[in-house]
Amino acid sequence: MEETVFYRNQLVNNINIYYEFYPNPNSNKTLVLLHGFLSSTFSYRRLIPFLNKEYQVVSIDLPPFGKSGKSSEFVYSYRNLAQTVIQLISALDLKDITLIGHSMGGQIALNILHQQPNIAENAVLLCSSSYAKRSRLPLIMGSYIPYFHLYVKFHLARSGVMKNLQNVVHDHTMLNDEMLFGYLKPFLEDEIFLALTRMIRDHEGDLSTGTLSQITHPCLLIWGEYDRVVPLSVGKRLKNDLRKSELIILKETGHLVPEERPEDVFQHIKQFLA
Repeated sequence: MEETVFYRNQLVNNINIYYEFYPNPNSNKTLVLLHGFLSSTFSYRRLIPFLNKEYQVVSIDLPPFGKSGKSSEFVYSYRNLAQTVIQLISALDLKDITLIGHSMGGQIALNILHQQPNIAENAVLLCSSSYAKRSRLPLIMGSYIPYFHLYVKFHLARSGVMKNLQNVVHDHTMLNDEMLFGYLKPFLEDEIFLALTRMIRDHEGDLSTGTLSQITHPCLLIWGEYDRVVPLSVGKRLKNDLRKSELIILKETGHLVPEERPEDVFQHIKQFLA
C-alpha cells in the first residue's frame, strides 16, 4: 500500500520552507528528517516508506537546498538553520518528536537539541558531520567578491554529481539515472549558487566537545563502515562526547546510509525507539 503524502510550503524565519508530510493515524510519534549538505528530502525517499509504516514523518528541505527558499539575505549558519526548524515544528504543532539527521542534518539536529532541549525526546544521527571548523578567512573574504557564486558553480560542476555520488556510496552498482537526476535537479538554476556563497560566509563550525557533553538526550548513531565523507572515527569520537549514545556500524556501507541501507536503518531506529 502506497503511503499518503502532502507536499507543503511554510514561511518561517523569513524564508520559505518546503516539507513533505506523511501522516500515520496509528502513531502519535513524529519523525523529523533533516538531510545533508548539497542534498534534499530526495535522499530519504527509500527510507521514508519503512518509517511511515510505524510513525508520522515530516521530511524538510533545509534552505537553500531542494525546493526551499534560496535568499541571499538569509543567514545560513547552523544555529539559524536549527532555529528555522524549531520555528517550523512550532508552527506545525508537532509533538512527541524524534529528530533524524544525515550528515549536515545531524549537526543541525544537535544544534536544535542544544538550543531547545525540550523540543524532542531523542535523536538519530546518520553519519553526522561533527568537529568541522568555521570556514577559513580567505574563503569568507572571497565570498564578498562579485560573481564569486560562479566560482562555486564551476567548482561543483567540475567535481560533478556522479563523482560526488561515487564518493558517498560504497556500492556503485546502485547508482542510476534516477539518483543522478534527483541530486542534480536542485543545481540547474543559478540562484542556489548565490545562496551557497552566503552559506560559506555564514558557516560557524560544528558544536564543540564541551557543548556536545551538555546534550543529555538519548542518541542513536548509525555509521557506514566505509564512510569517506565523515569517517567512522568521527562517529566513535561523537559517541564518547554525547552522554547517552550508542553507535551502530553498518558493514560494507558508505556515507549515504538512507540510500544504501534503508531497511537496516529502519530496523535500528525502530529498536531504538521501542
